[in-house]
Amino acid sequence: MKMIKRVAMSITALVFIGSSVFAQSLADAKKAIDAEQYQKAKTMLKNLTVTQPTNDENFFYLGWVYIKQDYTDSAKTAFNKGIAANPKSALNYAGLGAVARLEKDKAGATSNFNQALILAGKDTKPYRYVGESYLLPVPPATVVTQADADAAIAVLEKGKVVNPKVKDAELMVALGDAYISQLKSNDAYRNYSDALGADPKSLTAHVKEGVLWRLANNWESAANEFKAALAIDPNFGPAYREWAETDLRQSKNDMKVASEKVKEAVEHYRKYLSLTDMSLESQLRYADFLYNAGDFKTLQETTAALSKYANTNLRVYRYLAYSALENKDYAAGLSAINKWLSQAGPNRIYPTDYLVLGRLQLASGDSTGIANLRKAYSLDTTKADVFLEIAKSDYAKKKYLAAANDYQEYFDKSHKGGVLDHFYQANGYYYGFLYPAPGTKPDSTLLTKADSGYSYVNQKLGKPNASAVQYRAYIADLRDADRNNIKGLAKPYYEQYIALVTAKPTLTTADKADLAAAYVYLARIYEYKDKDEAKTLEAYTKAKEYDPTNAAVVAYFSRKPGAKSAK
Repeated sequence: MKMIKRVAMSITALVFIGSSVFAQSLADAKKAIDAEQYQKAKTMLKNLTVTQPTNDENFFYLGWVYIKQDYTDSAKTAFNKGIAANPKSALNYAGLGAVARLEKDKAGATSNFNQALILAGKDTKPYRYVGESYLLPVPPATVVTQADADAAIAVLEKGKVVNPKVKDAELMVALGDAYISQLKSNDAYRNYSDALGADPKSLTAHVKEGVLWRLANNWESAANEFKAALAIDPNFGPAYREWAETDLRQSKNDMKVASEKVKEAVEHYRKYLSLTDMSLESQLRYADFLYNAGDFKTLQETTAALSKYANTNLRVYRYLAYSALENKDYAAGLSAINKWLSQAGPNRIYPTDYLVLGRLQLASGDSTGIANLRKAYSLDTTKADVFLEIAKSDYAKKKYLAAANDYQEYFDKSHKGGVLDHFYQANGYYYGFLYPAPGTKPDSTLLTKADSGYSYVNQKLGKPNASAVQYRAYIADLRDADRNNIKGLAKPYYEQYIALVTAKPTLTTADKADLAAAYVYLARIYEYKDKDEAKTLEAYTKAKEYDPTNAAVVAYFSRKPGAKSAK
């Protein structure tokens, strides 16, 4: 990842580069938007709203840039100004609908979209932007829902036929995007091809076809489409960005070319950045790339540098928090995530943000992190793995019964759970019995749950596990409560444990200590239950071989000074 780091070092000092000379036509501004040169487009459009204050489209495209940059308040202001300039501006009503959707105002979105389409007449552009608005994921969602995709497809299909004389390539591209959001590749390809039929020089259509091929892991066809776009316009940055993403995906799918493709991805991303105006949106896309590339060190360096600039986009702090967690820089991560959560507003916060907060807190020794992990699950029930994290945290803090219950939540809600997870749950029940909460009595039902858990482990493994057998011996011994009438319930388990451990090629110090304890148990059964002095001596002798310092062994041979070790 050294190449990635060099890119980061070269760009973080150039966050907000502006240009004093921009073409002042709306067409040039739209071209800049397509090229993801958002700062340039914004400057041009602000000038146009001053020099052409009665042109409502200037205000709409300015508002659309703000939506692209995640500034919904500024977008709403621009759209309202567009309607003030022209009360029948269909585009600006479409824009207000987009803002309402992002603010989770479903009624407002529907009302504004309907008004936009009423005013649209035979103009296909309002249909396109209503469709694109439905394709904007509404936080905390990060993908387009089936219902929103269907709504987008419905309105875009209407837009295709509202004016038979017009073949709107941009609308067809949007329709392809709607289909691809639901992985309907054939429908997406048909619409991208139709777009190229309507406009063979459509840069966006070529790039989108390349993305479609990437999703099919057809690297050559994807690259050919990016090259086709660059043959038309060598300075079309998004082609290089998507090419970089394709290289990165290929590197993860084919280890033989991984190093080569990561290097190529960096070169393509560097080219992309050089062709943008280095706007914050470009930087955030680069942050996406670093996150996906797994270069969290560079991601933290990059976002830390971006955070020092005034009026930086708050999303920088989300990336900073995520990367700091991976880099174990918990203090920096907590500072960043708390800033994001306190200032971003509820509509921009994802469940993963609470997941990261919880992990940072737990790693810092703050037990309130558990509540935030649970909150992440309450917002997104696909994140049931948080209960495994909670269980491990409680177990490490010796909150055994809580950990056992956490493991059960994990099993119930994730429908997963490995053998080791079940083993630790059984341990939680066992130690929960041994160490009850202050002021409470031991709950014998916990022993039953623990024993069932160890039995389950052995069943899943298909053969007895020494540790699980050992714990079942402990439990059986605890159930043999009447010391005046010992039944020897643990005897078969200890015998099985001894057979399993002595079969190991080498024994650890811990193994030897545990074997001595097992033989001591057997010795006591022989001595006090069976009244068999010979077997008692034999068992204590075996215990002494494994651990001569065992207190019970020392005591036995002290009170039986004439006893000779059994041969």
